[in-house]
Parts: sequence; C-alpha cells; structure tokens
Amino acid sequence: MGYQVVVDKEKCQGCEECVEVCPVDVFEMQDDKSEPVNAEECLGCESCVEVCDEEAITVTEI
Repeated sequence: MGYQVVVDKEKCQGCEECVEVCPVDVFEMQDDKSEPVNAEECLGCESCVEVCDEEAITVTEI
C-alpha cells in the first residue's frame, strides 16, 4: 500500500505550507512550486491537503 501525491502546478502558489507540515518530508520547493520528491514516504495523513488553501494537492491511495 502506498500513496500517489500530485501537486497541480497551475494552482500552487509556492507558500511552502505543505513542505513545513509534512511529517516525512515528501515535498521540496523547486522553481517556487512544491514538488513531491519523496512521495514513496507519504503516510496518507493528508496534512498537506488540509493546509493547502489553493487545493493544489491530491493524495490518492494506490
């Protein structure tokens, strides 16, 4: 069981909230946008989804 983490680059405003809230460092900032560089570490807690005011992040169980 794992999770697919997707950031909609059109919606992402680069606030870094998801980077700060993620307990397992799934996200890094690249070109002023959030990038799920360690998606395989995702716990599925969806903290990133909750803090994203732009609704740019989706977490799907795979």
